[in-house]
Amino acid sequence: MSIWFPSLLVDWKRIKRPEFAGIPLVFADKVGNRVVVTASSAEAGALGVYPGMPLADARAILPELEVVENQGHRNMVLLRHLGQWCIRYSPLAGVDGEDGLLLDISGCAHLWGGEKGYLKEIVLRLRGAGYFVRAAISDTIGASWAVARFGKVSPIVASGGELEALSPLPPMALRLEALSSAKLIKLGLSKISLFIHMPRSVLRRRIGEAAVEKMEQALGMREESFTPVELPAEFSGRLPCLEPVRTRTAIEIAIQKLLEGLCKKLKGEGLGLRSARLLSYRIDGKVLETRIGTGSPNISVSHLNKLFSLKIEEIAPGLGIELFVLEGLKVEDLKVHQESMWKVLGTEDSGMAELLDQISGKFGASVIRRYLPQPYHWPERSVKVAESLDEPVLTPWRTDRMRPVQLLGIPEAVRVSAPIPDYPPMLFIYRGVKHLVKKADGPERIEREWWLDAGEHRDYYQVEDEAGRRYWLFRSGHYDEKKTSGWFIHGFFA
Repeated sequence: MSIWFPSLLVDWKRIKRPEFAGIPLVFADKVGNRVVVTASSAEAGALGVYPGMPLADARAILPELEVVENQGHRNMVLLRHLGQWCIRYSPLAGVDGEDGLLLDISGCAHLWGGEKGYLKEIVLRLRGAGYFVRAAISDTIGASWAVARFGKVSPIVASGGELEALSPLPPMALRLEALSSAKLIKLGLSKISLFIHMPRSVLRRRIGEAAVEKMEQALGMREESFTPVELPAEFSGRLPCLEPVRTRTAIEIAIQKLLEGLCKKLKGEGLGLRSARLLSYRIDGKVLETRIGTGSPNISVSHLNKLFSLKIEEIAPGLGIELFVLEGLKVEDLKVHQESMWKVLGTEDSGMAELLDQISGKFGASVIRRYLPQPYHWPERSVKVAESLDEPVLTPWRTDRMRPVQLLGIPEAVRVSAPIPDYPPMLFIYRGVKHLVKKADGPERIEREWWLDAGEHRDYYQVEDEAGRRYWLFRSGHYDEKKTSGWFIHGFFA
């Protein structure tokens, strides 16, 4: 199916600014050293203003002309968004040039009662949104493109009827270059029927190999493909609704059905879900996105359904949702644990993972972190955030030296009073609070990893204040009498 938007930018502007309806309107952009008209409304075209005309000439013809400048980039952005919107009608929708879309409708039309109802539904929905469109359906991309733009009879070409549909159309309908079309018309071949049966060798000499290829593609003699706007996810499911869905119960049922199909497919591949996205297509054209994530691969429908239930309140159905699409964004190998002969209460290791998933789903993924050691001496580099609950520990935790339970990401400066330069401090002031040091241990010198960055070493001390709280302090670099050495707090012990 080919969909043509003859006045895409003008329609888009009038949707945003209804006051522009019925008045001459053009879009202009800089081309080389000149500003030219890139799109014009039907009212402007009727008065002699057309795309490619210098803007100065257009203003001379119509001083009251409404001009929108520097929006040339908007064309492709709009087409991509419209292509994504069309995924509700076909999983394969792509941008066609600068003014159209292509849909592979194989196996889709019967859901709307046939090709006639399918085409009518899409065209009326787009026109209802404010876009003037023409569309056509055939077995080939070229024939659909030609009929959508130049056809005057039926927009649906019967299978095998491409030649009959193309014959009365002008050469431009074959997507030929302007020069090739001009040559054919100059030779008196103003209709495709007048040259379509000519020997290919003659046509190649006249209009070139590329033009002959386009003609053969339109007739189905050569294969032609297009690139979809968004490739469908490898693990995904679609659920069209017979009537628009608006209630929470109906949304829950839709999610349940989609999860059952997705988890069954994943189980067959030995995979588990790590993150998923639910796309809810509303009848007003808006697409709602809802995401969930798990700490480890999971195919439990009930657990995944609970994670989505925590976010159903975020799904605003508006006038109704007509299509749900569930995509498995990230999947991993499912870890199969050996079943025990006797199941002991509390030995189900998946329970903790599912609890953590629900907590992170309710309060955000950032509230739960798991840390793993890294083979670095510098404290800030010695730990990393684990990607999952099952990520293995490759480097053992260091146990020969005491390390704080909580390590600050960035050390914070403190004011210190020390009796002798190499002695631990007698007191320190942290965030305006004075702490008297009763016990101390150190120093422990940690050198910078010079192959990673340059800077001073650190002398660390473990200190305990009068309330029994313990801290990890350090002095940066050697003591210097000419300047006050910098002291910092870097962590807290239990």
